[in-house]
Amino acid sequence: MNPPLRVVVADDQALVRTGFRLILGADGIDVVAEATDGEQAVAAVRRTRPDVVLMDIRMPEMDGLEATRRILADAPPDAPRVVMLTTFDLDHYVYAALTAGASGFLLKDVTPEQLVAAVRTVRAGDALLAPAITRRLVERFARSDPGTTALHRDLSALTPRELDVLRLLAQGLSNADLAARLHLSEATVKTHVSRILTKLSLRDRAQAVVVAYETGLVSPRSSATEG
Repeated sequence: MNPPLRVVVADDQALVRTGFRLILGADGIDVVAEATDGEQAVAAVRRTRPDVVLMDIRMPEMDGLEATRRILADAPPDAPRVVMLTTFDLDHYVYAALTAGASGFLLKDVTPEQLVAAVRTVRAGDALLAPAITRRLVERFARSDPGTTALHRDLSALTPRELDVLRLLAQGLSNADLAARLHLSEATVKTHVSRILTKLSLRDRAQAVVVAYETGLVSPRSSATEG
């Protein structure tokens, strides 16, 4: 039997922390620590070594972006996956967090089922990138704030098929969707995705999406028309 997933919840609102703890606990996921600011979050992660961190963006003392950078700086392969918590009006810090290594983002009004699925999804190595939200996010911030972009990569190392996979991945497609679109098996798609991440020295699919937009491989307008 696999051990339960271990999660740290960082949010300055007690109601949010308590609600997430109850929801995750009911599904057998352990909240091993809570934090009310970024400094506490960094300390909690170092102390408890969780699988996933749910990180609010705006917190006192140290915000979630800086905390994410510190948690994932020179991170080993078994470093926790960080999921940013945001409101409906997406904050440009979320984009910066993706470049820092966060695995995606959740809206704070997420349903219990979506919260549990999100934690299990990122722990499995996937990213939380709903296509519509991803397009809005990148369209608003990818080109407008050079200070947040830190993932420029040379795509010449990728094969034509890998470029095709990256284009579709940037639209938020799952492995199953990619397989159907390209008429490949899911196992083959996973191999392509893994090679893309390795060749571009990327942590996960979230960073691959950022690179696809930053390099111009995909534009928000083309993504919107193709999706």
